[in-house]
Parts: sequence; C-alpha cells; structure tokens
Amino acid sequence: MKHLLKKKLVGYNPVNNWYQSQVYLHLMIHDKSGKKMSKSLGNVIDPIDVIQGITLEDLQDKHKNSNLDPAKVDIAKQAQRDDFPNGIQQCGTDALRFSLISDQDLKQIVPLETVNTNSIKESDKINLDVKRVYGYRKWCNKIWHATRFAISKLGDDYTPPTTTIVPERMPFSCQWILSYQLCDTFIEVIKPYFSSDDPSMVSARGYAQDTLWTCLDYGLRLLHPFMPFITEELWQRLPAPQHETRKNSIMLCEYPSAVESWTNEEAEYEMRIVESAVKSLRSIQEKEQVNERLAGFAVARTDNIADILRRHEKEVLTLATLSSLTILTEKDAVPPGCKESIVNESLSVYLKLQRAINVEKEREKLQTNLTELQNLSLVVFLKWSREKREKGDKMVKRDMWGC
Repeated sequence: MKHLLKKKLVGYNPVNNWYQSQVYLHLMIHDKSGKKMSKSLGNVIDPIDVIQGITLEDLQDKHKNSNLDPAKVDIAKQAQRDDFPNGIQQCGTDALRFSLISDQDLKQIVPLETVNTNSIKESDKINLDVKRVYGYRKWCNKIWHATRFAISKLGDDYTPPTTTIVPERMPFSCQWILSYQLCDTFIEVIKPYFSSDDPSMVSARGYAQDTLWTCLDYGLRLLHPFMPFITEELWQRLPAPQHETRKNSIMLCEYPSAVESWTNEEAEYEMRIVESAVKSLRSIQEKEQVNERLAGFAVARTDNIADILRRHEKEVLTLATLSSLTILTEKDAVPPGCKESIVNESLSVYLKLQRAINVEKEREKLQTNLTELQNLSLVVFLKWSREKREKGDKMVKRDMWGC
C-alpha cells in the first residue's frame, strides 16, 4: 500500500494541488480472522484476484516463487482450499471498493495530508472476508438490473424535468420515495401506473416518471464516489433535461445535497405501516407456499391505522400481490379459513387460504380420480388372472407328465 502511494506522489503536481486534496486512505486490511496480511504467513489476498477472479490452481501457484517458508506452504495451500475451494469469483472493482468502505466508519477515511501514522491504533483495521465482497457483487447486479428496468419505464420520448420537482401534487408513493430513498419497493409499487390503460393513470404515470428519473440521477451521483464504474455506465444511459448541456462524465456533476421540501415524515410513517402489513402478509404466503393472489384482511385496532390502510389499499394490493383487501375493526368477525399474522399491537393481517368450494368442479375432479382408479384396478386384476392361469397350467402339466 505504501508503494502504491509513493507511485502516486511521484506524479504530484504542486500547481493544481490535486493529489493532496483527492487522495484518501482507508484502514489497514487484515484477513478475515483479523491477522495482518503477510507474505511470510501466506495469507495475502491480491485485490486483482478479487476484481478479476482466479482459479484455485492459479491461486496456489503463486506460492511457488514466494518467499514463504517451505514448511508453511502446505498450511497456506490448505487454508486456500478451505476458503476458496472453487477459486475466487470475479467480483469487480466496485464490489470490492464498496465492501472495504462498508466495513469501516466513513470518518476513518481521511485525506492524505491529515494522516498521522502515530495515531493509528491496532484495532483500526478492516478484516476482509471475500464472501462479503460476493454479497456486494450481487448488490451491484441488483443496482444494474433495477436501474435498467427503471430507465425502460421512462420511455424513448421522456423528457426529464428542468426544475426541482414539487412533491405536493404527486401520488403518495412518489412523495414517500423523495423523502426516503430509491429502493426496489418504489419500483414495484409504481408498476400499475405503467401497466394500466386507465386514462386516470396518465397523470400519475408522468409524476412517477419524473420521480423515477430524479431518484436515479440523485442516487447514482450519491453512490458514484463509492462505486465509480457502474454508476458512470448507468448515468450515461439516463436521458438529459432539454436545453441543458450534459456533462461528459458523472464525475463532473455537482454532488447532490438535501432538498428540504422533499422531507415528508408523515409519508414515511404511513409507508412504514404499509410495508409492515405487506411483510406480514408475505410471511404467511411464504410459509403456506401460496403462489396465487388470495384475499387479504386487516384488523385495525385504531382509527388512524384503518384510515392509512384504506388510503393506501392500492399499495398493499400491489406489494403483497393480493386479490382484494378488506379493512376490519375489532368488532368485525374474521372470515373462516384465514391465517393470521400479528403486525403490532394496533394491527393484525389475515390471508384467506380456504376458498368457497365449486361443487361441479369438485365432482368432476372426483369422477376423474374414480375412473383412473377403476382402470388401474382392471389392469391389476387382468395381470393377477393371467399369472394365476399360467400357474394353473403348470400344475396340470406336472400332474399329467410327472414333471
């Protein structure tokens, strides 16, 4: 690490003072067990191997020309076989970079000119577990696919807003996400705006597009210092506002700052109620292995909770994939055949697992099963009769011929 830093300082330009203000250092990296990485221990992980991937065979070949004590080579190779039986998967730079950052307090990432080596503590370290990097690689893939999907919903003719958007006129989900953050929940909850041909959805669809574009633009710029490559690639695919000169790179864009008018604590609170109900309903669906839309019920023990669920019925239906949602009070009886999940002291949700019986359909099903059983019985009887007849013929021949 010091060697790489020295190479950067060789190119230091005192005129623009670039390196002094832009080079940041993170904590010392140790192996996953907390041991300092050392060639003498054979536990060094080359970041290039994590970025590009490497087979177990090539990983172990690195010990051939190393200065590792020959007596420790077998131990080091066994540790590699235990940790990386199939080698190291290709993770990419962004996943590795974000993994290192997420494993430490951002306050510990300091500018080069402020580094005081005497103040570095032994406990100030990052224990690098490649499995965590695998997790962030999946997260990078999720960001990639979610953003590509979101961009597809903007359409080829979409024009981004040229001024800061005003949430007050927007649907609830748009107000919430502007106050909160971009996540897959928002992408799911706005899908009906794009799949419906209802004329009343036109306005909501436009607001959803503006909100989606704004979230993507802000989100990619926020994430860029930590994941520079994937954010640059995706930002370049975003449509640019009209009558504005687009920057050549996301690196040249202004870093986002908070927009106070977007803060909406009420929307965040109401969405937490919605998400809690949805989470409980999904839990029932998972346990009961439900793969179809069923009727849902919610018993609200306060008027406020009941009102919130009534206003946001569409969001619950969409996120929980229900066929219907009925809001009940404590005085109302829950229909039979329902599975319950308690959300909190003010709310319980139910999923109706038993449907009304279609007599004709059930009769047809039973008749089909009866026919199949009769046919099977006939086959078994014929086979038994043939075997019995053949056995009887053999006994007659033995009596006649004595053999």
